[in-house]
Amino acid sequence: MTEVLRTLYPEIEPFETGHLDVGDGHSIYWERVGTRGAKPAVFLHGGPGGGINPNQRRLFDPALYDVILFDQRGCGKSTPHASLDANTTWHLVADIERLREMTGAEKWQVFGGSWGSTLALAYAETHAERVSELVLRGIYTLTKGELDWYYQFGVSEMFPDKWEPFVAAIPEDERHELMHAYNRRLIGDDKAEQLRCAKAWSVWEGSTITLLPDHKMQEDFAGDHFAIAFARIENHFFVNAGWLEEGQLLRDAYKLKGIPGTIVHGRYDMPCPLKYAWQLSKAWPDADFHIIEGAGHAVSEPGITDRLIRTTDRFAGKG
Repeated sequence: MTEVLRTLYPEIEPFETGHLDVGDGHSIYWERVGTRGAKPAVFLHGGPGGGINPNQRRLFDPALYDVILFDQRGCGKSTPHASLDANTTWHLVADIERLREMTGAEKWQVFGGSWGSTLALAYAETHAERVSELVLRGIYTLTKGELDWYYQFGVSEMFPDKWEPFVAAIPEDERHELMHAYNRRLIGDDKAEQLRCAKAWSVWEGSTITLLPDHKMQEDFAGDHFAIAFARIENHFFVNAGWLEEGQLLRDAYKLKGIPGTIVHGRYDMPCPLKYAWQLSKAWPDADFHIIEGAGHAVSEPGITDRLIRTTDRFAGKG
């Protein structure tokens, strides 16, 4: 008998929201869902620069969890919008700690997908004593190999139709280093050029993260307000290699020893090759590792949603 796939919990509104002044001129928007005083967790969104959305609240049983979701610096409802100043991996790690202190949790579950998995690993390797469990999807360790695969040569071979408009935004003589060519335009003074390149950068991602085309997702990624923050912040992080040493997150995975965890990765994840999730599973044997067949990158892939919800239920002692 085929097991029925789990789906998202019903729509839910936050029971508390606010903005936290984290210094450096930044104010981050946060929201809290579930049941106050239940199992504490923090959700780390992707991008960088992607912001949170209401469906992400629904990955946790609201009767059993007290979850903080927040827009990382410069995106979503956080201000200033699309700002790159004082916006690095380590600023975000410090912001997560500020949010934990705000809630009063001694430890909490850290849940991150895609770039959120990168940030979750950076946080957990820095503050292992504050992590009760790690739930990671779409592993991204931000190595040069991963960046080149998505932004120079690799996924380009699988999606030539989507790649063509991505490279078309950049003159031919600059295409040998596309991330840096985009960076010059995304931080430049020409606002029209900045937006044109932001949309091309953003649509490339929105077009390649699902196994089958999701036209609504592609439209969302093409929106001006979303694209300008997403592209500027993501490119800013990636041209700076996340302010990480090459291979740092895998090298330091020994610091996760004793933290229970789950790694969930789609077999056909284009932005984040499975190889790196495989390597993490070897370096962190405390984690369960689930390769989801017939799935791409996005959390909306049915098999990925199913496994993540089974995981949050299990860590809350359910089932």
